[in-house]
Amino acid sequence: MRRTPPDLILLLAVLLLLVIGVIAVTSAGAPESLKMTQGQNAFYIGLRQLIYMLVGVGILFFMMKFPYHNLKRITVFTAVATLVLLVLVLFLGNSIKGAKRWIELGIISLQPSEVAKISIILAIAYYLSEINKGVQKLFPGVFLPLVFVGLNCLLILLEPDLGTTIVIFATFMFILFAAGTRLSHLGALFMMGVSGATALVVLEPYRLKRLLAFLDPWKDPKGDGWQIIQSLYALGSGGPFGMGLGMGRQKFDYLPEAHTDYIFSIIGEELGFLGTITVIFLFIIIAWRGYKIAVQAKDTYGQLLAAGITSIITFQALLNIGVVTSSIPVTGLTLPFLSFGGSSLLVSTFLMGIILNISKNT
Repeated sequence: MRRTPPDLILLLAVLLLLVIGVIAVTSAGAPESLKMTQGQNAFYIGLRQLIYMLVGVGILFFMMKFPYHNLKRITVFTAVATLVLLVLVLFLGNSIKGAKRWIELGIISLQPSEVAKISIILAIAYYLSEINKGVQKLFPGVFLPLVFVGLNCLLILLEPDLGTTIVIFATFMFILFAAGTRLSHLGALFMMGVSGATALVVLEPYRLKRLLAFLDPWKDPKGDGWQIIQSLYALGSGGPFGMGLGMGRQKFDYLPEAHTDYIFSIIGEELGFLGTITVIFLFIIIAWRGYKIAVQAKDTYGQLLAAGITSIITFQALLNIGVVTSSIPVTGLTLPFLSFGGSSLLVSTFLMGIILNISKNT
């Protein structure tokens, strides 16, 4: 295959999002930083995010030079290791707000559900690229990979983490579509996913409350509707150009998870419509270039890897922005490259390094 430079437009979009993320997290996390350091350091969270970003950029450039075909050698190991981690987090994980999603490893908290994104994309892309025409048959093309993905999703649901489960399942379906799975099989899988998600919402009281709060947040403005209302206040008060970096008010104990799940709201408050539309534009570039790389890749494995990686980043960004703008019900999801968190940022940069490596082989 002809070797070409990596996709510089995609690389620039990712690097810009990472820089915006460090700036936004530093500002949004200042109040929490002061609490954590007893008023000594307002930049504590921002400095941690900067370290994560620098490590992430190193991982990105390493994976950009690492031949992506060599990932096949570690596919089985990563698949098994991820399943083990997903089981361990249920017993050894830290319980935060009723969810066990993180395993403490000293300087960093490992989130196995983030690692699952890597292992699932690697495993499904490898498997489907090997069975060739088998993707159009129900048992080898849909049922067998569904068992593997379903097991991962079940363990993630037990944490519980419905948002990540939806993103992973949607990405799985798109990889199947890219591989050439029959539309009738995809339709049945889609209906099964919608039915399962509906049942999980209806049967779980706190999820049902979130849905009702989404439909009418003002019915319970100091309870389940609080987070939605405060997010909309943040976005609405920013105007065209924002209140100014660091000048936002919602991060001061009004908007929960301001530097994590709701970082987009703080960007809207402090940088205004211009800031939010810039972030959305950069994610559109990632989707455009990522899917273009998938189409132009010269081997099926590269095509499916690129399609899966682009989809999981795009779907998660869409869901997060949908939640903070009250376009969809609340689900706990970070915004890739921007929200505070080591696991999410390192996994996202790892995946983008792979797709940039694929872009060099056209």
